[in-house]
Amino acid sequence: MRELRLIRSGRLAWGEREAPALQDPGDAIVRPFLAARCDGDTLPIHRPVSRALQAGMALRLVDPVVGCICGRVPFKGPFAIGHECVAEVVAVGADVKERRVGERVVVPWSVSCGECARCRRGLTAKCELATAGRELAAFGFGPASGAWGGMVADQLRVPYADHMLVPVPEGVPAERVASASDNLADAWRCVAGPLEARPGGSVLVLGGGAQSIGLYAAGLAVALGAEVVDYVDDDPGRGRIAESFGARTQAGRAAGGGSYDVVVEATSSAAGLRRAIRALAPGGVCTAVGYYLGTGTRVPLMRMYATDGTLRVGVSHARVELPDLLAFIARTGFQAERVTTLAADWDEAPSAYAAKSIKVVLQRDPAIASPL
Repeated sequence: MRELRLIRSGRLAWGEREAPALQDPGDAIVRPFLAARCDGDTLPIHRPVSRALQAGMALRLVDPVVGCICGRVPFKGPFAIGHECVAEVVAVGADVKERRVGERVVVPWSVSCGECARCRRGLTAKCELATAGRELAAFGFGPASGAWGGMVADQLRVPYADHMLVPVPEGVPAERVASASDNLADAWRCVAGPLEARPGGSVLVLGGGAQSIGLYAAGLAVALGAEVVDYVDDDPGRGRIAESFGARTQAGRAAGGGSYDVVVEATSSAAGLRRAIRALAPGGVCTAVGYYLGTGTRVPLMRMYATDGTLRVGVSHARVELPDLLAFIARTGFQAERVTTLAADWDEAPSAYAAKSIKVVLQRDPAIASPL
């Protein structure tokens, strides 16, 4: 079977691997028919970072945990890439009771059992069983995060299928939730919980590095009833998408003081992180979704102390967020597909996945005409 592989920076190609088989009674085999490119995948695709990160870790300029997640030479190709997809179930193990052949499902980016203590606490990206002996167990990050392969593939084996696979609600177009495996769920956790605790609060999104997450967050914040949503970004294309959701793109440019109840830091830069924290209103919460690779990222702690601010940094636990996110989209018709800037045929994956576009979605026809 085929899988999309990152060969080196700027080059992707189809590779062949053995087709997956059911290995455990709780497994399922799924066929992805939509795959979205995660914001984080653009780092190794568009920049030759492997040896630079290796040298940075050796010089203690880059946090060594990067190597635990992405390998001793981070992002060294070839490896199967991709960890956002909507798939159809094509086979299930004997112990799978909730999922059935023909269902269309979202596959979370990280592997989790749903039963261990961490999973029960909502830390599904740090599942005790799946991550035993490693930092992450995930699709599309290479061998250091497990032998799960990438999601731009003919088929995938998904363990703990009853827990892992989340059905797409009836009536929701699959392309609307193409990024729910990771980026869309990440954006949801940035604004849904904080705004529930601060109804009608004001939101600032600093966009750029995590391109689609920032845009999803801005759109979701508007849809969730935030009184003000300011989106700050130097890219006019992303600004227009944010405006299409109802966010303001001009007022936020002058924002510098502590005036926002919720801040989403999506620049993936230390300077952006500091600006985000300084923009918090008293009791505000900032969620940082980018990669901060350096060992000496400075954080204005005294500012946080003075404003009683909260900073949340960490991997997204997408499986926990998916039920509420998908229910919200089914109820409101939130048009997440507005963020997609390139929709390409599945066979064009090697070139399309490498495109310098905000959000790339690959698509092919489902093998099964409609869910059973």
